[in-house]
Amino acid sequence: MKRSTGKSHCPINFGLEAFGDPWSLLVVRDIVYFGKRTFSEFSASEERIAPSVLSARLAYLEQRDVLSRLPDAGDARKMSYRLTETGLALIPILLEIAAWSARVDPDTDAPAEWIGLVEADKPRITQLIIDVVRGGGSIFAGEDSVVARLAAESAGSSSRG
Repeated sequence: MKRSTGKSHCPINFGLEAFGDPWSLLVVRDIVYFGKRTFSEFSASEERIAPSVLSARLAYLEQRDVLSRLPDAGDARKMSYRLTETGLALIPILLEIAAWSARVDPDTDAPAEWIGLVEADKPRITQLIIDVVRGGGSIFAGEDSVVARLAAESAGSSSRG
């Protein structure tokens, strides 16, 4: 039986117990990077999480106040998941993991331009990502994505120059 108080009060242990399995951060990644919100969208991810594991992870992340669950705006029969403020606080960690992995993994899928952009202006880009995700957007998907906003910003500054 799993203890409810954890193994210790070490902050690293607390973090690992909260999101140390691979599935938890992949759910957060899917929300932040790709705007996924529903069980079926998470199930369609490349990593192919088993439905029972996904269901357990979503419930656990909701219990830990990383995710909130509400009826989907487009289909009230479905549930939609969003990051809470606690979940949004994981975004800088995701960005650091992505940057580290892009440097170390020779076969990374991370676009070098994106990693370079984040690294060049990390505080501003991180805050932009947090603001966009808080508003229901994501980094790469949708008309109001972080990438779309940065492209519009760049186009606006080049037309003034």
